[in-house]
Amino acid sequence: MTAVAQSRSRRSPTLGDVQRPVREPLAAVGEELQRIVTAGLPLIDEVNGHLLLMKGKMFRPTLALLASRVGGEADARAVTLAAVVELVHLATLVHDDSVDHSTLRRGMPTINSLFTHQISVIMGDFLYSRAVVELARLGDWDVLRVLARATNEMTIGEMRQLTALDALAFGESDYEALIRCKTASLLSATCEIGAIAGGGAHRKRFAHYGEHLGMAFQVADDLLDYTATSADTGKPAGLDLREHKVTLPLIAALRTMPASSRHHVEALFATPEPADSDIETVIAIVVEHGGLDYARRRGGQYAREAERALEGLPDTPVLAALHDAIAYAMDRRH
Repeated sequence: MTAVAQSRSRRSPTLGDVQRPVREPLAAVGEELQRIVTAGLPLIDEVNGHLLLMKGKMFRPTLALLASRVGGEADARAVTLAAVVELVHLATLVHDDSVDHSTLRRGMPTINSLFTHQISVIMGDFLYSRAVVELARLGDWDVLRVLARATNEMTIGEMRQLTALDALAFGESDYEALIRCKTASLLSATCEIGAIAGGGAHRKRFAHYGEHLGMAFQVADDLLDYTATSADTGKPAGLDLREHKVTLPLIAALRTMPASSRHHVEALFATPEPADSDIETVIAIVVEHGGLDYARRRGGQYAREAERALEGLPDTPVLAALHDAIAYAMDRRH
């Protein structure tokens, strides 16, 4: 049985399955992160200490390392580039938490809740700048161009979300444009950068793989907001609804729900701090009118596009892990 066939025989790959072929270099990424962000300034180092505890599952560095090894051994830059990608991701989380006034991230206090919003914004900027400084040190202008494009798209995505005047008029094309900027752009850049570290032969197909994996990942994440409990996510279920964010399950359900159901949705979005019962009512309406089913189907379409991008690559444990990454993104529970 081939490596890819073996991976597909498992029902639900774990993150450990995805990371197995790059476990050793992935451990080195943590050390690189510490080296890059150390500033010698007590406040920055204190905040960084908390940030590095929040770095989470290292999914993006894992993808960068896998992409770098699809044709064999990666060059010496791969670990550093994987750390740079994670730095940019951490910067976006710090900024997002500050913009959203979030108090928890992965069950831990956010930087803005532990310190101040000013410190949070400045630390996000610090992480971005350290990433750029590191790429300049390497003289890696090709990677810098890829990452600069992605960070620009992420910023545009944030502005697109902030300037949406009528949340319930936010359609599927608007949603796709948003998640392509906010999530898929960095995953696409991550995989392309990994491919560059692996010699660059497959960078276009990995950019395509990362983009569609990112779209599938975000749809799955938005589904979790309707299905997961706070014990799973470290945040309250229905947080997007609580913050008046419209995602694909609600967009799909709005197309078919009657006026009486839409009235509940409109009332929730008109309430600054919706009650738990209001959230539960709208979640039930979205489920009843097929919002979750539609989002699952759409996420599956993105996942199949990511699968197609891998066709023709050498059948190795690395390729199997890249396939597992798609299933993991779609099937995760937190």
